[in-house]
Amino acid sequence: MTTTVATRGGRTLEVHEEGDPNGLPTIVHHGTPMAGIHYAPHVELAREQGLRLIGYDRPGYGRSTRDPGRRVADGVADVHAIADALGLERFATWGISGGGPHALACAALCDERLVATASLAAVAPYESDGLDWLDGMGEGNHIEFGKLTEGEDALRAFCEEQSADRHGPEELLEGLATLLGPEDRAVLNGALADYMIECEQHGLAPGVDGWVDDDIAFYAPWGFDVVDISTPVLLLHGDDDRFVPVSHGRWLAARIPGAEARIDPADGHLTLLERRMREVNEWLLSHS
Repeated sequence: MTTTVATRGGRTLEVHEEGDPNGLPTIVHHGTPMAGIHYAPHVELAREQGLRLIGYDRPGYGRSTRDPGRRVADGVADVHAIADALGLERFATWGISGGGPHALACAALCDERLVATASLAAVAPYESDGLDWLDGMGEGNHIEFGKLTEGEDALRAFCEEQSADRHGPEELLEGLATLLGPEDRAVLNGALADYMIECEQHGLAPGVDGWVDDDIAFYAPWGFDVVDISTPVLLLHGDDDRFVPVSHGRWLAARIPGAEARIDPADGHLTLLERRMREVNEWLLSHS
């Protein structure tokens, strides 16, 4: 089911609900660039395990109104707007990749309705002491964030060129070639590739505003400090992650109080979506 939710600032958010309607409400933060559409195997798993999946397109993606200059922390107000509109008395949340920082913002800043947060392969803040942010990323990310340092116009041109070239599985593999380790390449076929293409086409249908604004938000101060998180957090990362190197996960694990970190040498980045959601759901449910 897809609906729209109004924010206090007069914007609208596109919201996608699937899974068990009577299960634990779980707000999902999609990667960059993607959309809040749910992956069919995740929907089946949610029905089996008892989770109500609530995805949403971040501002600028899909039918969600752009919010220029948004910070990572600003996503919390959108999550609260969704929770209010749906009448949620409690909820969990998880996010992957570019959605990870937004999930961590919820862990730091959401009200008492949030019971637990899982962050999968999240980037750390850009100017992090003791972390070389780009080290270990594939060439594609070096080019993308290099464009960001040249200014928004250069980044926008890059995103537009990339989005125009990814319309099928072969083009997707080619576009992500420098970011794919062996494990990620093995899972990026069939259903997962189709899902990623569907998400990109939906999220970027109005243009690349959401993608551009995500990258700018990651590069700028997030609006909160991860050391102030006091709610339960699970961190998952793979050693063979070339989208977001495992150094980011280790950095976050060392600084988020009480965080439970599960770092697996057999995982990459996309493998977390394909292989690890059952345990993520189990962990979230254990805190409900």
